[in-house]
Amino acid sequence: MKRTTARGRARTGLALGAAVTAAALCAPAAAAAPAAAGPAHAPLPRTCPYAYFDLGETLIHTAEDGSTDYRPGARAHLRALRERHIKVGLITNVPPAWGATDAERAARLKKEVDATWKGSVPFAWEDFGDRVHTPRTEAERKPAPALWQRAKKASGRCVVVHQAETAEEVRAAAAQGYVAYQVHRPLRPRFLPVPVIELLGLARG
Repeated sequence: MKRTTARGRARTGLALGAAVTAAALCAPAAAAAPAAAGPAHAPLPRTCPYAYFDLGETLIHTAEDGSTDYRPGARAHLRALRERHIKVGLITNVPPAWGATDAERAARLKKEVDATWKGSVPFAWEDFGDRVHTPRTEAERKPAPALWQRAKKASGRCVVVHQAETAEEVRAAAAQGYVAYQVHRPLRPRFLPVPVIELLGLARG
């Protein structure tokens, strides 16, 4: 297990390093592209990559009074992913008793969050579609690998990213082949930069 986790961390580090380097190298070319290519065209819907998230304390925060709202930067990050047609999903623990299917459990999750929501803008549930993966049994609850495996299978051959607030969850996602990023850490971007996610998707798009 330790060896597998170490390999996962190594893959993540290499992927991130390559992506950041590519972003720096490609930036001048991207800036010059519109002049050379003529009129701009609307971006086509993309297949890859997939950007998955934990929910609580990653995208939303629960205050001491039980109310919920976006975490700093989360709304803007989701909007930027949406503008670039990058598919997003949730990999999150909820009680298996909330429903017999992911769709039923996702509907209950939405109801629970919306009932306590105090943000001025509603949570962007529509961005996630049917990509809300929740445990069918207690044994599937994270950090067990089942949810990551199921989401990865649904993503085909695409690069899959997972962002979460704890180091434990980041390690578990990396062990399943995800490019994993711990959010809201000091001296780092709050979320994995969207250009980096885009470049990771170019590997299999």
